[in-house]
Amino acid sequence: MTRLFGTNGIREVVGDPLTATYVGRIAAAIGGVVPPGRPIAVGWDGRTSSPAFARIVSATLSLAGHRVIEVGLLPTPAIQYNVPRLAAAAGVIVTASHNPPEFNGVKCIGPDGLEAPREFEEAVEAAVERGADRGVPFDQVGEVDPDHLGARRYLDGILARVDRERIGQRRFSVVLDCANGAGAVTSPVLLRRLGCRTVTINGSIDGTFPGHPPEPTEAHLADLKRTVVAIGADLGVAHDGDADRAIFVDASGRYVPGEEMLALMARDAVEQHGHGVVVTSISSPSTVEEAVVAAGGTVEYTRVGSPAITRAMQDRQAVFGGEDNGGLIVPGFQLARDGAMAVAAVLDLLARKERSLPDLLRELPHSSVLKEKVACPVALRERVMARAKDRLAAGAERVVTIDGLKVYRDQGSLLIRPSGTEPLLRVFAEAKDPSTARALADLGLATVREAIASQ
Repeated sequence: MTRLFGTNGIREVVGDPLTATYVGRIAAAIGGVVPPGRPIAVGWDGRTSSPAFARIVSATLSLAGHRVIEVGLLPTPAIQYNVPRLAAAAGVIVTASHNPPEFNGVKCIGPDGLEAPREFEEAVEAAVERGADRGVPFDQVGEVDPDHLGARRYLDGILARVDRERIGQRRFSVVLDCANGAGAVTSPVLLRRLGCRTVTINGSIDGTFPGHPPEPTEAHLADLKRTVVAIGADLGVAHDGDADRAIFVDASGRYVPGEEMLALMARDAVEQHGHGVVVTSISSPSTVEEAVVAAGGTVEYTRVGSPAITRAMQDRQAVFGGEDNGGLIVPGFQLARDGAMAVAAVLDLLARKERSLPDLLRELPHSSVLKEKVACPVALRERVMARAKDRLAAGAERVVTIDGLKVYRDQGSLLIRPSGTEPLLRVFAEAKDPSTARALADLGLATVREAIASQ
């Protein structure tokens, strides 16, 4: 059976292979897997093809006998938040998150608001392979009803989780970069309701992403860094295309790597609880665990991707979780990577501590972390990874294969793993010494390139 779902949904290039027919087959399969007659929530992001694909999804589900509740264009975490509150049996989101503009995709949400478990995805994949298409008689066709309260419902939920009055008293000055994505619907309103003085850039919905590509890497956030310094803001925040991530820039214009914010927020959660488990992916550097253990907590590692992390958080009743890419998960609100909730939680921490972001970050353990990527056809991944393991595992102190290959050496670690969302191999290197981290990253890149060239 062909695997369609990656680490976080189906993502393909629009036009080939992602066509109306393709999306229709996926929607028909979902409509057959969800019990007959149950309501399904449908939402989408701001990509150029998202409204059209969402209409195909809604119509197909309706013709399969389901009532469809369209929550419209919203951030992915906002849609997830609404699924259980609308008593939907499932949610379907048309989004490609941080992928380049030529991509789009489909993401499935369970009735609890978490990403659908792998068993559900496998059932959908099997139905697609069978060509399943359950139609119903004319008098059983479901209605398609709009729900216009999703954004308000979501923002009210976030505001209830933080000390709004205390944040408002600080009158934080914030520069918000919405990346021309779905976060433009909710995050400017959130910051205003928190009493922040806000300057928004790339704040219009535009699926061509004219401001910068939708992944909030440091290379893409030059305008945000400059603006923070130019207006003397307290901090800057950037979302990705569907706003399930938040990346921060401090008052000096410094890009704060995602692993630093993960360590900061995880440490605070453990300190507030007095103990607790933090769940993160194998891609996170050792500094996250150092910060958590020093505060009295423990860390559990999973495969990369929020579905794996959120399920482990649920099982372990974790106090915090997330990834090193800006995807932070606040379990008291919802088990989902949530850019807007992350922003509110960070402002709440700064207001509670009455300190600046740089002050708090200076207390954390630090190391040099390098993140690289190499284009690799999907068909070659398995052979390339096997060849990389043969070369890199020899002489390593420890080898972990939770997701890809992570080798630990006396001075650092090197992770090589296939991307679950793009035709890439990702290379992560970490060491206390920057030159050692660079040497490890170069070793990983050379190993991957040689393995690809030999195929």
